[in-house]
Amino acid sequence: MSESPVPHEPPIYRRIADQLRARIAAGELRDGDKLPGENALMSEYGIARATARQALSVLINEGLAVPKRGSGVYVRLFKPIRRHGSRRLSREQWGQGRSIWDADTRGRPFTVDEVEIVREPASFEAGSVLDTRDVWVRRRRYSVDARPVQLATSYFPADLVEGSAITLNDTGPGGVYARLGDLGVGPAHFTEEVRARMPTPREAHLLDLPGGTPVIVVLRTAYTARGIPVELNEMVLDAAAYVLQYDFDA
Repeated sequence: MSESPVPHEPPIYRRIADQLRARIAAGELRDGDKLPGENALMSEYGIARATARQALSVLINEGLAVPKRGSGVYVRLFKPIRRHGSRRLSREQWGQGRSIWDADTRGRPFTVDEVEIVREPASFEAGSVLDTRDVWVRRRRYSVDARPVQLATSYFPADLVEGSAITLNDTGPGGVYARLGDLGVGPAHFTEEVRARMPTPREAHLLDLPGGTPVIVVLRTAYTARGIPVELNEMVLDAAAYVLQYDFDA
């Protein structure tokens, strides 16, 4: 196959990527299978190495494949997590002792690691939102089906949660929102800001992101019924692992 572009057709590297994607969708190439390498694509399509690399990069950037140094590029199928903005944060969820993550994963196994819980001076943003000089911070990483999908950092006014289970590794049934409820300051309203960007080197490492994969950043503030902010949570999501769902009345 010639590398000369055909009028009105996509570049050859995109056509190759489309064919590989179709093989994945059809089940011909399954999760964990090795994709044809650069040499194989060069031989099959009569293309240059740079073109073969571009074709594989398309699938890597889409999250359908992952490179393994010195080994090749492998199919990386993952059922996206459907993150339902309002359902997961409902009082019915955490108020009955269920984890927010149960709403997201719907029975799929998830784990939490890289946990750090510390009291520290508030950053400018956390201090401004929470109107405090010191915060208790909970940092952690979530994995679903053994794949890292999210980093989360929660900030709480230090004096408000001092001595509570929010400062412990195990916060108990219902998590931090149930414990805020125990303190008489349970969340009644949330706001979320959503944006996309490229990950920092640390984020890319912790989320095991292929090169070129963006992240979704969700910044959530929890308020009491009196409008007092009690938590600021910054979540960094692997963009290829999520579908964000929000429902609105007309």
